[in-house]
Amino acid sequence: MAEKGSEIRLDHVTKRYPGQKVAAVDDFSMVVPAGQIVVFVGPSGCGKTTTMRMINRLIEPTSGTITIGGEDALRIDPDELRRRVGYAIQQAGLFPHFTVAQNIGVVPGLLGWDKKKVDARVEEMMDLVGLDPGEFAGRFPRQLSGGQQQRVGVARALAADPPVLLMDEPFGAVDPITRGHLQDELLRLQGELHKTIVFVTHDFDEAVKLGDRIAVLGDRSTILQYDTPDAILANPADDTVAGFVGAGASLKALTLLRVRDVELGTAVTARVDAQPSTVDIDGERFVLVLDQRDRPLRWVHQNELRHASSLAGIGRPVQDSVTLQSTLRDALEAMVNEGGRAIVTGSRGEYVGTLDLTTVTEVVQRLRASA
Repeated sequence: MAEKGSEIRLDHVTKRYPGQKVAAVDDFSMVVPAGQIVVFVGPSGCGKTTTMRMINRLIEPTSGTITIGGEDALRIDPDELRRRVGYAIQQAGLFPHFTVAQNIGVVPGLLGWDKKKVDARVEEMMDLVGLDPGEFAGRFPRQLSGGQQQRVGVARALAADPPVLLMDEPFGAVDPITRGHLQDELLRLQGELHKTIVFVTHDFDEAVKLGDRIAVLGDRSTILQYDTPDAILANPADDTVAGFVGAGASLKALTLLRVRDVELGTAVTARVDAQPSTVDIDGERFVLVLDQRDRPLRWVHQNELRHASSLAGIGRPVQDSVTLQSTLRDALEAMVNEGGRAIVTGSRGEYVGTLDLTTVTEVVQRLRASA
């Protein structure tokens, strides 16, 4: 059974660097509820990363108290504390000369787990983040895509089952489509694990998508507003927060709604090994070809289908898809990338339905009417 999250409490925490007149973080107080994702969002240099790093004492606070699950974090040996708090950063921070399995097993190894237990945990973590252990365990970081490296980084941060996970712009260095998928993956994992997560970003849309609560920070980590995403969108505390929210409130509100919240459509589907002549297209112009595990591969037009001897290799590859955790804004972007319907997949990448522009437009109209 995974260890669930612990409450984090910061009381009057200040960080003052020697020789600097102004504190980097000034009198910061906050309670991060157990089992929730709290996102720090603010401009570069405002102190959000410094604040987060004081939780695991990568940066030592000058004054104030920090407790994790009621225990004084400043009285725990710093190395011991860091083994108990998962940490994931932007470039994944993997050891280049370690394999994927060795990277994920680092902290359990430092904690003295026996090899059999470490190996089992590595395999479990790889499955959890959607990487096939048989395919990826022996690879080195340079042999992975950016998105795969970030998945390994998250798996490594979770390997020792810490109650707290700190994430410093972990998806900032990957392309937008991969970033959306990694965000979805994090939300799926959190639905299973219920960790306490502090997540730093400068992207307000990412904060709205991921956060149970958002802390909008100003200079020296001054808390401008700390509330739920929908409350901040509806009632920004001041002009600075309103600037973060920006224009297009109804589009932003689409970030509060998930694909799982709306009714999905269906496409005509066929397995890749099916005979084209047996596919009943049922009046549709396209058929969605799936692999042996029901994962979407390609869209095939009825004209191609009519003249094909095999479904392998024909049609247009699926460029983008969304999951049940994705936001309706993600779905809108996927529709643009796909030139029509967005494909919706389940937790293991399997096809579960489609979403079209009409459905999203109706939601926008309802949001505007209620606003």
